[in-house]
Amino acid sequence: MEFSKLIAKRHSVRNYLPDKVESEKRDAILEAGRIAPTAANLQPLKVLVIEEKSNLSKLEKAANIYDAPLAFIVCADSGIAWKRPFDSKQTTDIDASIVTDHMMLQAESLGLGSVWICYFKPDILKTELNIPDNLEVINILAVGYSAETKAPEKVRKSMEQFAFFEHL
Repeated sequence: MEFSKLIAKRHSVRNYLPDKVESEKRDAILEAGRIAPTAANLQPLKVLVIEEKSNLSKLEKAANIYDAPLAFIVCADSGIAWKRPFDSKQTTDIDASIVTDHMMLQAESLGLGSVWICYFKPDILKTELNIPDNLEVINILAVGYSAETKAPEKVRKSMEQFAFFEHL
């Protein structure tokens, strides 16, 4: 599918079929995240793949994943991430967001729905899934086959409200 059509079609899915995502599709999504760019190519990320029912139940104690059969927990190690030397701005959120976005778009290209989740309880998540203290959980990407029959209407700002040339 042409990229502009893919990004226009993609929407957040909050209702999934119980069908398991095939390992080939799961692995293609992971590969899209693995090759995503990160600041200074430091690659400070680790992605925890959750697809076993017992671990999905643990994850659901910390976040609503809408009964998705697959979830990717995107974590960052701040000890590895690049820092801007002028103000020490760290790029963990940026790097994790680029990786999550690549994975989300790959899922869409494979006929899968997804929802990017930032509303979660990190302390419960880290405890339930034994995530080491040196890793910060940044995003969760829930993935599966959509059970939705109709995509929601997207309302977006006009280009004039979004882009400003040479001054704001």
